[in-house]
Amino acid sequence: MTPRRDQPAGAKRRDVRSRHIPVLLSGVLDTLRPEDGAWIIDGTFGAGGYSRAILEAAECSVLGLDRDPTALAAGAPLVEEFAPRLILVESTFGLLDEVAAREGFAPADGVVLDIGVSSMQLDEAGRGFSFQADGPLDMRMSRSGLSAADVVNMFDEGEIADILYELGEERRSRAVARAIVKRRGVQPFGRTLDLAEVVTRALGGRRQDKKSHPATRTFQALRIFVNDELGELKRGLVAAERVLKPGGRLVVVTFHSLEDRIVKRFFSGRSGIGPKGSRHLPEISNQFYEPSFQIVNRRPLTSEKGELDVNPRARSARLRAAIRTAAPAWANDAGSGGAG
Repeated sequence: MTPRRDQPAGAKRRDVRSRHIPVLLSGVLDTLRPEDGAWIIDGTFGAGGYSRAILEAAECSVLGLDRDPTALAAGAPLVEEFAPRLILVESTFGLLDEVAAREGFAPADGVVLDIGVSSMQLDEAGRGFSFQADGPLDMRMSRSGLSAADVVNMFDEGEIADILYELGEERRSRAVARAIVKRRGVQPFGRTLDLAEVVTRALGGRRQDKKSHPATRTFQALRIFVNDELGELKRGLVAAERVLKPGGRLVVVTFHSLEDRIVKRFFSGRSGIGPKGSRHLPEISNQFYEPSFQIVNRRPLTSEKGELDVNPRARSARLRAAIRTAAPAWANDAGSGGAG
């Protein structure tokens, strides 16, 4: 049942600990500032850590979105616990404005996005996201469309190399792609550890002085490609701009440079900060649009040592936030740093 804006705030909060502690939780709450009666969208529900914390922080309502049906099924007890203040919908966050309008959450007071793969997906070997445990080479968040196995078994060598270089920032992408194509000619790839082993050999084995696994960049690139994560991030930022009310807050947590760069450029562009000029090229500004966001933190918020000790995954997390102004939303293809 969808809570309406004229309904009471809902059931009392229960003192139940979440099994999942999300990254930069205190930073998200401090920046999002949930209040009683607020309407907040958690565009990346995952294991429900942010949604629970928001619901416990104030008598507000939360719309949680996730493209993964497994995550939504696991969130059913949380929906029951906080009924009627939590609604879960299967959707990509690139459509969050459409879902919010349908569910009575528009205009929204806040949007939070935690970009990338969830710990729940990484921990389940059967989803094929991790090279640490053997499982089917899948990586699809929605369980539909091309899988990672389809990419490495069907795409040509040049296409694979481009994916690894552009989305994984793998410097030796051509060597890895060449090794993948050579091996699949003998036997197609179907398992995660099989691919990880081939990549490791192509990169000269695992060195003891390296903290990360040699297959890290390859797996990251395949996951991002299969799920169109960067395209989805761009669509999600624009959708958040459309759905937020003046004064509404957009909080985004990213986990690698490609994501953070998109968010930084979007906020800079939408706040009216153009690329820096020089004596040869003057500073560029968008004269056709009023700033639709005001940046909260110029430098991204990162995890402190205490959190890193508990959750090593937080080491690459970056939090950026901005406040929606009263200006109309920009056109999708306007100067947004690639988020159009």
